[in-house]
Amino acid sequence: MIYFEPINKTFNAEPAFCAEVDSVDDLIAAIAGEDCVPGWIDHQPPLMRGSPQSALKPAHWRYDRMRPALIAAGRVIGTDQAERRNFILRNPVAGNQFATTRTLVGAYQSILPGERARSHKHAPHALRVILESRGSYSVVNGMKHPMETGDIVLTPGDHWHGHGHEGEAQAFWFDCLDIPLVQMLEPMAAQEHPDGWEEGSVECHDSEMRFAWKDTQARLDALDASGAAVADIEYPLFGTTYTLDAPVMPTIAIKVHRMMAGWQGLPYRHNASSIYVVLQGQGCSEIGDQVFEWKFGDVLAAPMGERLRHRADQAAIVVELTDEKLMRYCHFYQCQQLS
Repeated sequence: MIYFEPINKTFNAEPAFCAEVDSVDDLIAAIAGEDCVPGWIDHQPPLMRGSPQSALKPAHWRYDRMRPALIAAGRVIGTDQAERRNFILRNPVAGNQFATTRTLVGAYQSILPGERARSHKHAPHALRVILESRGSYSVVNGMKHPMETGDIVLTPGDHWHGHGHEGEAQAFWFDCLDIPLVQMLEPMAAQEHPDGWEEGSVECHDSEMRFAWKDTQARLDALDASGAAVADIEYPLFGTTYTLDAPVMPTIAIKVHRMMAGWQGLPYRHNASSIYVVLQGQGCSEIGDQVFEWKFGDVLAAPMGERLRHRADQAAIVVELTDEKLMRYCHFYQCQQLS
């Protein structure tokens, strides 16, 4: 049998930096020089809190203000200056550079007829919700996907992707990426395609990278016809809900909500941050203590922990991009219906 002798070290004297400590304040000051902080003192922000809370704010961006800016950008900014001609939606809190929610960033983007945005790839997962387009497309790992109005096109992390436009009118869409999450976790990496553009791409209409608008509408119709929407827990909160099956997007859940004119949901709170993109209709969302009137193309940010309630004044379809999938994976997710 092998015996291990315990390590026995005797320290004959206190370290010099603690020798003169006679009070708690002296100890705190002394330990600060060792790059330590006591665990028993109050911290700002606190290490623990009683309920989920985000440092970011509810926010609203209006498409009728951003669309003219994108048209102007098309006039004054060429693809030699900015291949991705976009405007990032920065949550309006001090010190924030680009995040729309804690884990996601959103942006309005546009491309002109005849343009091509060169291919690249990056660690963040990305997707685009197409607002107005006839004839634009996205090439993802050599597969050419149409980007028509209402489509949702995915570009998962580490996938080559570029965009082009073969139509006649300027195209507009909304981008969503998990850049804030990737920056926080620190695996960020990006690379330009060695050929600049993926030549020889193959046309692809049926792909896990594209959810066509007509298919999304058909799935919503099927839910309504079956009565499943009424039975679903999400119906009283945000209408008929179709969750896109997108396993290639592990950090972003994509939900499509349909609300009939006059529908009003119950108030709720959940452990997820969301970005809402309005594809049809108009209505109102209460986020925290703020009320936002929205219509086609608008974008809203709903940070985690805020009280939420939605209403449709006209028949509406809203895409929700949320970190709920990530929260569920980490066993953090909860949803509470409020009175």
